[in-house]
Amino acid sequence: MRRLVPLLALGLTACIPSARADPPGLFDAPAPAAEAPAHADDPPARRPSPSDTDAPIRTVALGDTPSTPPQVADPPAAWVARKVVPDAVDVPEGRYTVQPGDSLRRISDRTGAGSEAIARANELAAPFIVRRGQVLRIPGGRYHHVRAGETGIAIARAYGTAWDRVIALNDLAAPYVLRLGQRLLIPSAKEVRQMTLEERAAAFKLDIDDLITGSEPALAANAKPAAPVRTARRAVPSTVPVQAPTRFTGRFDWPLSGPILARFGPQGQGRVNEGINIGVPAGTPILAAADGVVAYVGSEIAVYGGLILIKHGGGWITTYGHAEQLLVTRGQAVKRGQIIGRAGETGSAREPQLHFEIRQGRRPVDPFGQLPRRG
Repeated sequence: MRRLVPLLALGLTACIPSARADPPGLFDAPAPAAEAPAHADDPPARRPSPSDTDAPIRTVALGDTPSTPPQVADPPAAWVARKVVPDAVDVPEGRYTVQPGDSLRRISDRTGAGSEAIARANELAAPFIVRRGQVLRIPGGRYHHVRAGETGIAIARAYGTAWDRVIALNDLAAPYVLRLGQRLLIPSAKEVRQMTLEERAAAFKLDIDDLITGSEPALAANAKPAAPVRTARRAVPSTVPVQAPTRFTGRFDWPLSGPILARFGPQGQGRVNEGINIGVPAGTPILAAADGVVAYVGSEIAVYGGLILIKHGGGWITTYGHAEQLLVTRGQAVKRGQIIGRAGETGSAREPQLHFEIRQGRRPVDPFGQLPRRG
């Protein structure tokens, strides 16, 4: 079930188990005619925050409009959730005997079940070997065949379910990049029909965790994520995932200076802030807190208005909300102290401010523990 986040709950492709994308061709090694082994496929965490201390609890559905739309640099933000056709195939539980020349990929194609699901069901560990005559259990379920440019968020919504439910079913982990041709296990039609009205509504809410884990488009076979661009005037195509830094070797600085309107953590009456809110005059430059690559720019999460997410490597991510102007684009490499936008009163903000978060993977951490002490 999707997590409910008090205080401005809001809500928005994924990867494979083992916290990595499988190398091209790893699923394609055939089983030999003899008894010698062959390599098979390699089988392969949601919440917003307050804009001010007395903000009401609210949820925002896809399509809500921020109170003050942010200005976006030219070219516009490059994030697009491509429409997904919900044509999943129901695969019955069964058994399959490995034939000469079979690979886990071929077995997946023949049965309709996902390679990763077959590997998990049969406890296939690295180097994921299949042998001629081996009997594999084929896990039944509803499988969606991932197509070019599809994101995890869009796939989940096409079936009326929450993206974090799909994450759980497929044991997905960072870097959450789907593979073109991957068969993704989807909740059954019966499970979706039995969802409560609250669960159905929650499945269509966007949040920062969704953006972190489910906004990247599927990666084509034998392809690599796009290299970062140097300027906002060049955008990584929305159909290509962005290459994020592998390590975080720097430090975090304050994105701007101003009075703290809301601190990290519980705010009373069941509300929680997953970052801090800093009051500043409208138009104040927002600075990148550390070197990194822009993972998202836009205003799909209405309560945040203009929103920027930056990946810094090592699972570290910073978020910047309520911007009135967005000056970077998805896939752009930025340096610590670089101006990425201008603070404003967009979204649900009741006065000009910046909502700032630091996350380690899917977990928000108190920015005061990572930033220099204020003088």
